[in-house]
Amino acid sequence: MNERHPMESATGPLAKLARPATFVALVVLGISFVVPFVWQVLISLSDRSEVDRLTETGFPSRISLDAYVRVFDQVPFAKYFFNSFFVAGWVTLLQVITCSMAAYAFSRIQWPGRDKVFLLYLGTLMVPGVVLMVPNFVVILGLGMFDDYTGLIIPAAFSAYGTFLLRQFMLTIPSSLDEAAAIDGAGHWRIFTQVILPLARPGLIVLAIFAFLFNYNSFFWPLILTQSENLRVLPVGLLQFNTTYGSDVPAIMAAALMAMIPPIILFLLLQKYLVKGIQLGAVKG
Repeated sequence: MNERHPMESATGPLAKLARPATFVALVVLGISFVVPFVWQVLISLSDRSEVDRLTETGFPSRISLDAYVRVFDQVPFAKYFFNSFFVAGWVTLLQVITCSMAAYAFSRIQWPGRDKVFLLYLGTLMVPGVVLMVPNFVVILGLGMFDDYTGLIIPAAFSAYGTFLLRQFMLTIPSSLDEAAAIDGAGHWRIFTQVILPLARPGLIVLAIFAFLFNYNSFFWPLILTQSENLRVLPVGLLQFNTTYGSDVPAIMAAALMAMIPPIILFLLLQKYLVKGIQLGAVKG
């Protein structure tokens, strides 16, 4: 006669309750994320005079798209959109190039002091960005990049975190591929472009997503570096809805919703690469 272990009977009911409890917790968590977004949509569709009463009624008495019209009437919103895309796109491209080349040097090439230099690179991640803000601003002024696209793009063209991410990912690629290519007469540039980069595509996509989203949402650096309205990016442009007569809350919500559309589309299109790249990049340290 088979006797059941005491722990089996004790953990059996708990195991049956674990899945429903996890499902309920995830549903509650999902609702907590969706509610602010729904509330934002309702405010953007309400009249400016009805915002204060919206907390009591819960739904606008009249659906109106006036806030979306005011966004384009009050500020050059299309120009802000272009600036954010232009700056984030160029920074993303430059980071993918510079970080992939640095990651290749730190992961595939043996040279004296390589690991120590890499630790210095990682050490820069420990320095708060606010500490470097004033020195970077002085350098930008000296180079004549103030109130210019180059001042928004060049300082962000390299990322220590991006180098770390791609290095960890490239370490998962077998070194035998490098040796086979070297036997065929390939140099480092050919190995890098024809062997490593195609295999590191998931990691490159992850870096591109992170770089684009971070720079697309960048606020403080563009705020202190630009004066011209033609150079304002979306996060800085949203400040223009705050006037001496008060804040146009529906217009702010409408502008924020339209600004959220590109990141959401980017995530939906590339989410499988994002998950795969993070998983593979964390395999080997």
